[in-house]
Amino acid sequence: MQPIISVSDVSKTYASGHVALRTVNLDIRDGEIFALLGPNGAGKTTLISIVCGIVNPSAGRISVAGLDIARDYRAVRAMIGLVPQELSTEMFETVWATVSFSRGLFGKPRDPALIEKVLRDLSLWDKKDSRIMALSGGMKRRVLIAKALAHEPRILFLDEPTAGVDVELRKDMWNIVRRLRDDGVTVILTTHYIEEAEEMADRIGVIAKGELIVVQEKRELMRKLGKKQLVLELQKPLDAVPDVLSKHALELAPGGTSLTFTYDTQAERTGITALLADMREAGIGFKDLATSQSSLEDIFVDLVRQSR
Repeated sequence: MQPIISVSDVSKTYASGHVALRTVNLDIRDGEIFALLGPNGAGKTTLISIVCGIVNPSAGRISVAGLDIARDYRAVRAMIGLVPQELSTEMFETVWATVSFSRGLFGKPRDPALIEKVLRDLSLWDKKDSRIMALSGGMKRRVLIAKALAHEPRILFLDEPTAGVDVELRKDMWNIVRRLRDDGVTVILTTHYIEEAEEMADRIGVIAKGELIVVQEKRELMRKLGKKQLVLELQKPLDAVPDVLSKHALELAPGGTSLTFTYDTQAERTGITALLADMREAGIGFKDLATSQSSLEDIFVDLVRQSR
């Protein structure tokens, strides 16, 4: 199946000499939720801006639904909705007027029924006659999403969509994004909230210093790169890890009440059997044990650290 977005060898160097992107290659599948993670200054917003036609690449090619973004700019832009980080909209306009105006910008005919549906889906219907300036930060962000959806795009870019939004509204927006995906909209989001990507994304890309360092199915990424920890609650506290156990790279908890063993889930042998045998031989007993899996945040931090 042809990807809905194809980014080929795209680089961007600004006039100042700053290299924002370095030979990025990425295919986005039709109908997926793709999360792009990266620290500040990694190149996330630059990449989105290039695909949306706001910034010109220094090199490379981008196609959307088989159309070249430079040659077929108007057709491509009509397929894309963008929700920027900044809360930039006309503060004195009403919600209804600003969303309707956004639809008109793309040459779409008036469609009050569609505007009503968008506003209802985003829980904005009771605010339709309110001025933007009177809305809360979370509601203003919903208005930005409504504006981006007003012209019925096939692709929606969300650049830090829940920045500054409280937890309840954030989860509300997660549900909105899922509904959009179910309606056939391809969603690409950048986020600082790792749990957001872990909760919603089908695939995840990690970008650092302008380079795309990994693109993977979320489950596969966590399976391959995730590590497990075995925590052993000791029967008697230890002052230090005995020499006989030093080869296992154990971490002794403050107070010496537990040992933590980190192991690779993909390794042929986890080393747990050998550890328990060595503990038994050293006369170290345990009264309880528990395991935990690395979170996506742990994996992200490790990947970015390795790229430095």
